[in-house]
Amino acid sequence: MKLLVTIVQDQDSTKLTEALVAKGYRSTKLASTGGFLRAGSTTLLIGVQDGQVDDVMEIVREVCQTREKLVMPVSHGEALGGYATLPVKVLVGGAVVFVLNVDQFFQVTRPPQED
Repeated sequence: MKLLVTIVQDQDSTKLTEALVAKGYRSTKLASTGGFLRAGSTTLLIGVQDGQVDDVMEIVREVCQTREKLVMPVSHGEALGGYATLPVKVLVGGAVVFVLNVDQFFQVTRPPQED
């Protein structure tokens, strides 16, 4: 069994979880913070059998494509009254996926107690 720790931009997370569910995969969504461009990110924990990793990775590749974005870089000089800079095109999107081996998996459930 494998655990895919998948970090994506917030704007891709809903579409990715919907695509995963459509193919029968479940995930746990965690809010996270990215360092690049101070953009919000989402971390999905996806548990799959060893043979399903390639299928999930294909879904991630289809949904989480990179795209260009214009950003205004903030320089220390600007903050101190220096000159403003021009927008810069940067690539955003995509995904970072860590594939981890899982030694054991337990799903703990307990039926409701009757009064």
